[in-house]
Amino acid sequence: MRLLIRLLAVTLGLTFSGPALAWKVGGGTTTATINGTKLTVYTYHPKYCSNPSLLFVFHGLSRTASSYRDYAEPLADRNCLIVLAPLFDLERFPSWSYQRGGIVNNGTIQPRDRWTVWYVKGLVSWARAKEGLPNAQYYLFGHSAGGQFASRVAAFALPDAKRSVVANPSSYVLPSLSEAVAYGLGCVSSGCVYSPDQANQELKAYLALPLTIYLGEDDTGDAELGESAAAMRQGSTRLERGEFTFELAQAVATANGWPLNWRLVILPGVGHSASDLLKSDQADQAFGFK
Repeated sequence: MRLLIRLLAVTLGLTFSGPALAWKVGGGTTTATINGTKLTVYTYHPKYCSNPSLLFVFHGLSRTASSYRDYAEPLADRNCLIVLAPLFDLERFPSWSYQRGGIVNNGTIQPRDRWTVWYVKGLVSWARAKEGLPNAQYYLFGHSAGGQFASRVAAFALPDAKRSVVANPSSYVLPSLSEAVAYGLGCVSSGCVYSPDQANQELKAYLALPLTIYLGEDDTGDAELGESAAAMRQGSTRLERGEFTFELAQAVATANGWPLNWRLVILPGVGHSASDLLKSDQADQAFGFK
C-alpha cells in the first residue's frame, strides 16, 4: 500500500505526510530539541525521490542558516537529499562553543558530555525520526565557521556520516598528537582529553573517516581569518591551511601505515563563498556522488 501511495505521489506530483511518509516539497522551518536545547532548523525537501539521504549544513560566522539551506538546494535536487540547516546562535554558541566544538574554554577542557560536537549525533537521530527514515545515510557540510565546527565534529565525535565536507574553515583539527586541542589531539596545560594510547587510536580513526577538505582556490584573503598562534601554524590563508592539513594527513597515515579516506577538492575561480562551493557541479565530487 505504501509503495502504491508513493508511486501515485510521483506520478501526480503530490506531497504527503505521516510518521513514515513525511514529505513536503520545498523549504520549511522546524524546531529540534537536542540535549534539552531547542534549535531552529531550516529544511528543504526535493521533489519526492526514493531512499533519500540527509544533508546537515552548518552555517558560517553570519549565522544565516536559512541562506545556507538555500545554497544546498541544487545539490539536494540532483542527489536526493533532505537538507537540514540548524541555527547555532551567537548568544548560546559563541566561538569556543560553535567553531571549536565546545571542547576547550579559556584553556580548560570542558566536561565531555557538554561538548557541542555531540549535538550532531542528536540531530541525526531527531531527523531520522522526524522523516520516518530510521536508516537514512547522512552527510555533513560546514563552511567557514561551520567548517571549523565540522572539523571538530569529525575529530572528536567521529561521526558515521557517509562523508563529512569541511569547506574553507579558518582552522582545522590537525592530525597531530603534539598540537593541543581543539587544534589537534594533544594536551593543554590543564590536562588531556585522551590518554596516550587513546589519542593514538583516535588519530587513526580520524584519518580513516570519509572526509573532504573542500577549498576555493581564490580563498586567500584575511577577512575574519583566525589569527591565534595555533591557527597561524596551519598557514597564512584558508587555502594554505587546507592544503597543509591534507598534506599532514597524508604524511601521518603513510608513516604509520594507516588507511586515509580523506580527499582534497579545490574549486578554481572561487573564493570564500559557501554559495559557489555548494552550487558548483564539483560539489558532487566533494561529497563522493561521482
